[in-house]
Amino acid sequence: MNAIIRNPLILPVFIPTFLLRLGSGLLVPILPLYAKSFDISYGLVGLVLAAEGIGHLVGDLPAAMVLNRIGRKSAMLLGVLTVALCGAGLFFAPSISVVFLLRFVGGIGGALWDISRYAYLADATAVHQRGRALSVFGGISRIGTFLGPVIGGYIASVASVRYPFLVYGGISLLAAVVAAIAVEASRKRVSPPQHGLARHFANIFRAHSKNLLTAGTGQLFAQTIRSGRYIIIPLYGAEVLDLGYEQIGFIMSISGFIDMMMFYPAGIIMDRFGRKFANVPSFALQAIGMALIPLTDPFAAYLNLPFFFIGLITGEFIALLFPASLLGFGNGLSSGAMMTLGADLAPRDALSEFLGLWRLIGDGGRMSGPVCVGYVADFLGLSPAALAIAGIGLSAAGIFLFLVPETLEKQPA
Repeated sequence: MNAIIRNPLILPVFIPTFLLRLGSGLLVPILPLYAKSFDISYGLVGLVLAAEGIGHLVGDLPAAMVLNRIGRKSAMLLGVLTVALCGAGLFFAPSISVVFLLRFVGGIGGALWDISRYAYLADATAVHQRGRALSVFGGISRIGTFLGPVIGGYIASVASVRYPFLVYGGISLLAAVVAAIAVEASRKRVSPPQHGLARHFANIFRAHSKNLLTAGTGQLFAQTIRSGRYIIIPLYGAEVLDLGYEQIGFIMSISGFIDMMMFYPAGIIMDRFGRKFANVPSFALQAIGMALIPLTDPFAAYLNLPFFFIGLITGEFIALLFPASLLGFGNGLSSGAMMTLGADLAPRDALSEFLGLWRLIGDGGRMSGPVCVGYVADFLGLSPAALAIAGIGLSAAGIFLFLVPETLEKQPA
C-alpha cells in the first residue's frame, strides 16, 4: 500500500482517472433507464449507450496523432474538458438525438484522454513490473466504479434521473484541474509520416497484423462482455425484476467492490504466472455470470420469503446480486489485463500509433456490447441477449487460451 501511495503516477494519472471513473460510475445504474425514459426501443437504448464507444472508435487514431503534435498534458486536458462539458450537457438534453450527440462527442474526448494517459503509463513502466502497475491503474479505476453506482442511484431516487449528469460534469471538471496542476508538459513528438496518415497506420497494422488480429479479436470480445453487463443488469433489474434505482445502484456497487478487490491479486498473477492465467479464467467466469442472469427471475420466487423484505433487500435483489457479483469477480481478475497486453505487444518506435490501433479494436468491443444487447433484446428479449453476450465472453476466453501467445518475459534467475 505504501508503494502505491509513493507512486509518482498517483497525482498526474491515478487521481484524475479515479475521479473520472467515479463520475462515470454515477451513470451506471441510471443511463439505460434515462435513455428508456425517452420512450425508445431497446435497440436505440443500446445505440445511445454505444455512442460513447463510437466516439472512442472515431477518435482513437486521430487522438494518437494529436498526442504526438500537442504533447501529453495538452491532450489530457483537452480530452477531459470535452468529457466534462458533454457529461453535464446530458442534464439539459431535450431529445434522444441530442443525448446521442453528446455521448458521441464525449467519447472522442475520452479517446484523447485515454491514449495520452496510456502512452504515459506504457513509457513509465518496465515490462516485468507492468502487470502490477497497470493492474493498480485498473484497480483505482474500479474504486470509482464501486463507489459511483450507489451514489448515482441515490441521487436519481431522491432528485431525478437527470441530476447525476450534473454531478458527473462537476467531478470531471475537478479531474481536469488535478491534471492541469500535476501533469508535466512533455516534448511534442512531431513526426508526420511522409506518405500520409492512412498509409502510416496501414504499415503499422501490416507489420503487427498477427498480434492485432489474434489478440485484437480476443480484446474485441472481452470488451463486448465487459460493456454488455452495463446495459443488461440495469435493464433486466428494472424491466424484468422491477427493481428501483437504489437497488440497481447497490447491486452495481457491490459488483464493483468485488471487482475492485481483485486488482492487486490480478497484477501479481499476471507478473508471476503470465497474462493467460488472468485472462482465461476472467472471461470464462464472466460468461458464466452473464448466462445466469436469465435464471434470476424464477430463482427470485424462491427467495421472496418474509425476512427478505427488509428495505432494499428483496428476493429479486438477492437473485440478481449473485450473477452481478460473479461478473465483478471475473472482471477484476483481468484488471489492467488488456492494457498490459497492448503495452507488451506495442513496438517502442511506434508506441502511440500501435496503442491507437489497440484502443480502436477495444473500443469496437466497447461499442458492440450495448448494440448487441439492444438489438437482440428487441427481437428475442433480454434473456437471449444475455446468453448471446455470454457466448462472446466464452469465445474471448478461448482465444486467449489457444491463439494468443504468452507475453510475459521470463526474468533471468
